[in-house]
Amino acid sequence: MIVPHSVHYKERQQQLHLWYEQQARDLPWRRDLSPYAVWISEVMLQQTQVKTVVPKFNAWLKRFPDLTTLALAKEDDVLKAWEGLGYYRRARFIHASAQLICEKHAAIFPEGFDDILALSGVGRSTAGAISSICFGAKNPVLDGNVKRVLRRWYGEREALDTTLWQWATEEIQAQSKDAGQWNQAMMELGATLCLARSTACARCPVVQHCASAHENQPAIKTKKAAVKNVYWQALLHQDDEKGIWMIQRPEKGIWAKLWCLPMIEMMPTLSEADHVHVLTHRRLHLHLKSMASLPQGQGKWVSDLDDIAIPTGVQRLLKKCSL
Repeated sequence: MIVPHSVHYKERQQQLHLWYEQQARDLPWRRDLSPYAVWISEVMLQQTQVKTVVPKFNAWLKRFPDLTTLALAKEDDVLKAWEGLGYYRRARFIHASAQLICEKHAAIFPEGFDDILALSGVGRSTAGAISSICFGAKNPVLDGNVKRVLRRWYGEREALDTTLWQWATEEIQAQSKDAGQWNQAMMELGATLCLARSTACARCPVVQHCASAHENQPAIKTKKAAVKNVYWQALLHQDDEKGIWMIQRPEKGIWAKLWCLPMIEMMPTLSEADHVHVLTHRRLHLHLKSMASLPQGQGKWVSDLDDIAIPTGVQRLLKKCSL
């Protein structure tokens, strides 16, 4: 008979820790457990796959090796370094938080959970990851992977976040070993074996303590918001000597504060777009139009597009049009 929780804390801890020590993936942020590196990795990993984050993380630490370097950097340089990760608001949050840490904490990453939680873009789960991994605090993580693991362990697929936080807290408070490693092991289990669409129960180190073992139940499917089609005409002003005319997007909205071709919203059209770019809640149909007239409004000529932060959708549009 499987008893999924309560009486099996100690045994489950031992088995999961041992599995993590032997099977954990070799990821760059697991080699450098400094608060700065862990913080950057945790924010990058929000809504972004590991394979995408790894090269961006390595490049980021070369460009901004510490808090002071990041705090003193120009926002455009920070956004450029974030290029390809999406959700650029995260980069602006990181930049603002680095400046705050330098001003308020003498450029030393804060240890207190509340101080970490006060940083822009850091929620309870991210603060739990940083405080446990870097400072040994018994604060839980509750990302999508951990939620899935807990629901299966406890056999309650519809458990709400309030209950999940309670379980996660009980699990980590019962730890006799490294709390940070426990959180990483929970996330690793969900990312590699206890997947949303399939489970590898035969290779799971704690299968005997899981109420849902071998049921191969997928994670609870949440209702996705409808994707709205948006049609934009991208205006191309090009000069052989000056380059391409670019404008900076507004502070709020799609591609906030990134550099972009001037865009005009169009009526829906059946004509094939030069590029279709899918965001979380938008499908952008981009139609490139070469302009003979001089550009209007505020902007600048850019001869080297590698010097500015450009949305991935615009990069792909220009590449498809051989620009």
